Amino acid sequence: MANAPTLVKCLIWDLDNTLWQGTLAEQDKVALSDAVREVIVGLDERGILQSVSSRNDFDSTWSQLEELGVAEYFVVPRIGWMPKSVMVKEIADELSFALGTIAFIDDMPVERADVSYHHPEVRCYEAERAAELLELPEFTPTVITVDGRRRRQMYKAAARRATARSEFAGPDEDFLRTLGIVLRVVRATDEEVARVEELTLRTSQMNATGVHYSGEALRSLLADETHEVLVVTLDDKFGGYGAVGVLLIEKFEHAWNVKLLATSCRVVFSGAGTILLRWLADAAANAGVHLVADFCRTDRNRMAEVAYRFAGFRTEDCDCAAEVPPTFEPGIERLHLAPTQQEPPVTMTVHAPDLRSPEAADLVWGVAGAEP
Repeated sequence: MANAPTLVKCLIWDLDNTLWQGTLAEQDKVALSDAVREVIVGLDERGILQSVSSRNDFDSTWSQLEELGVAEYFVVPRIGWMPKSVMVKEIADELSFALGTIAFIDDMPVERADVSYHHPEVRCYEAERAAELLELPEFTPTVITVDGRRRRQMYKAAARRATARSEFAGPDEDFLRTLGIVLRVVRATDEEVARVEELTLRTSQMNATGVHYSGEALRSLLADETHEVLVVTLDDKFGGYGAVGVLLIEKFEHAWNVKLLATSCRVVFSGAGTILLRWLADAAANAGVHLVADFCRTDRNRMAEVAYRFAGFRTEDCDCAAEVPPTFEPGIERLHLAPTQQEPPVTMTVHAPDLRSPEAADLVWGVAGAEP
């Protein structure tokens, strides 16, 4: 798999003579082939987002997509008179996707050349290849998770959330109270391992070590009573975010070794990463143990280091570290925290297991300001 191509996260469709047959400005009706419809649905089921880049009037174009029954499949569309290269960049920026994860399909060589010249990372395809996209490896994720199949709905919920924030006049904390946020920490099961694996692969800015765990490696730890494999989800009144975090903890008598902490940058605004660390510190304080967190600086995870430092983790010696076996991963340093009990959050409710015992009832920590 070392030479496997980077998976496409978003395919941007041209419309005239690409997605549909015909030119909208020149005829009353255009047609959508069964083959292209199958590709649209198939990519959506694989968790690959789709958008459109078209030089047309917005209202008539969007009405045509609705009439064809496919408008719902497209996010952050760009329909107007800008160069296609500008549209592609705007779509990537709005989705916060690297250009190397974007694909563009158009029947016009000059449009593909424009995009390729300004954004050489973007993969461009001739319209004639539309029917074969589902067969290409860059459009074929190894595992299709529950979150993957719901990715479009999650991004649309995010857009509604962003609109609501832009219309809210008060401070961020007051806005968060209105969302009825519920953060859930659960012990991973075999079915959830694929979601955890996908998250470690997709998350770099908030991955504290940059280490990616395979499904096989994670499954081997599920039955190990010395390890906790925890998956974090987030929901609010606009919908679910899916799996947004993963924690891998090895438990010793006097210390818990946080071997992996990864959270999605999609939930940075909510403070979920900070609250997750506060919950973990509170759980460790209640268990009477210290926390020893593995951390490795990468060129993208400065946010993870800031989160650890803000939570009080420091590079310091402690007798508890003697219990934690040395790591042979290059670049790993150990951050230490002697935890204290934490004040519950005021912007969300946390549902989490009691890490002192697998048999203990789950805990509810914090109070959301509004019902979802």
